[in-house]
Amino acid sequence: MAPTPTAHSFQLCYRSLFNSGRGFAFPCDPQGHVDLDGLGDRARDNYLFARAMVGRELAMPAVEAVTVH
Repeated sequence: MAPTPTAHSFQLCYRSLFNSGRGFAFPCDPQGHVDLDGLGDRARDNYLFARAMVGRELAMPAVEAVTVH
């Protein structure tokens, strides 16, 4: 039996500079573009906060593939 193909989606991850395992992740395209209109109010507020905290509380964001089975 052939392995089941997996689809990849992507997330933009902002990791905490001070607390390992803490941070934010938002759905994005492969280039790291987040659809602000597709986010709920709380997620949009968190995204804008994360962008503002880069270099202060959070590291530069990284695009990561998420495997969906």
